[in-house]
Amino acid sequence: MTEIDIDNTKIGVVGAGSWGTALAKLLAEKGFNMDLWAFEPEVKEQIETKRENIFFLPGKKLPENIVCTNNLEKAVKGKDLVLIVVPSHCMREVAEKMKGFVSSNTVIVTASKGIENKTHLTMFGVLKEILVSIKEKNLCVLSGPSFAKEVAERLPSVVAVASTDKVTAEYVQHIFACSCFRVYTNDDPVGVEIGGAMKNVIAIAAGICDGMNMGLNARAALITRGLTEMNRLGIRLGANPHTLSGLSGVGDLLLTCTGDLSRNYTVGKRIGAGEKIEDITREMRMVAEGVKTTKSVYNLSKKLGINLPICNEVYYVLYENLPVADTRERLMNRALKHELDGIVDH
Repeated sequence: MTEIDIDNTKIGVVGAGSWGTALAKLLAEKGFNMDLWAFEPEVKEQIETKRENIFFLPGKKLPENIVCTNNLEKAVKGKDLVLIVVPSHCMREVAEKMKGFVSSNTVIVTASKGIENKTHLTMFGVLKEILVSIKEKNLCVLSGPSFAKEVAERLPSVVAVASTDKVTAEYVQHIFACSCFRVYTNDDPVGVEIGGAMKNVIAIAAGICDGMNMGLNARAALITRGLTEMNRLGIRLGANPHTLSGLSGVGDLLLTCTGDLSRNYTVGKRIGAGEKIEDITREMRMVAEGVKTTKSVYNLSKKLGINLPICNEVYYVLYENLPVADTRERLMNRALKHELDGIVDH
């Protein structure tokens, strides 16, 4: 892979939430100039006047070579690489708006994690469907155990970038990699995205477990069996099981199920302590992706005939108002079986 020309590589970042802002900061500190698209005018104003995204990444000074804009065309037109980091339920709308502006040779990287409710497409699938001028080999997924706050603080983080094309994956790898952000390549976008999406659902379950004071034994078991469910769905959709044992699978699962910086874990913990999901989401400015992804995973598993007991319980609590106190009994009193049953065969 030839060295990236930092001075002449044009980058646009679509989405100025915590993760999008942190990745823009990382790239800017490498020397790239970029346009960062923010939906909210107040975020643009904050970054322009204070060099800080107070709403989504407070306390982190942003380099001058990040130019924030509310103009999507300006952010993506004529760019060599466009990084999309918007909430998964907004991906289709944003992609539709930008499709007339992106060049056919632009490399598109999604760092959004989720599965669309109606179509059950991952973000890679949504982009492939809408950005028809972009060849599939130019689509990439970036995912792994990486809290935005720690990346912004330049603490060591390791992620994977997946593409069906080896050259594209290596290109993106070299764009993002630096001394505090190690990037591995992967040729399995499906596996990387299923891991990144499902870990948020399991993180809600882990938070519920801790909110109900079920103990460390229970949480460890829940994470492990959550990985089994991730494999069930992922393998059925064509994922490589080794991917799900890697950074974007078990790596992100461990982080999100145990770290207080995880919005999904925090939502679950508050539910486990007795709060209502409506009250929790009403006061959260940042999106907990697992809430919407739970519905997608539940409906997709029913469509495919795959048994996902933990994900089902999260769905029942979030969408059918079943008492959270009953989740323990429903899971623990299921029919006994062999540990490896159903990992490959649904």
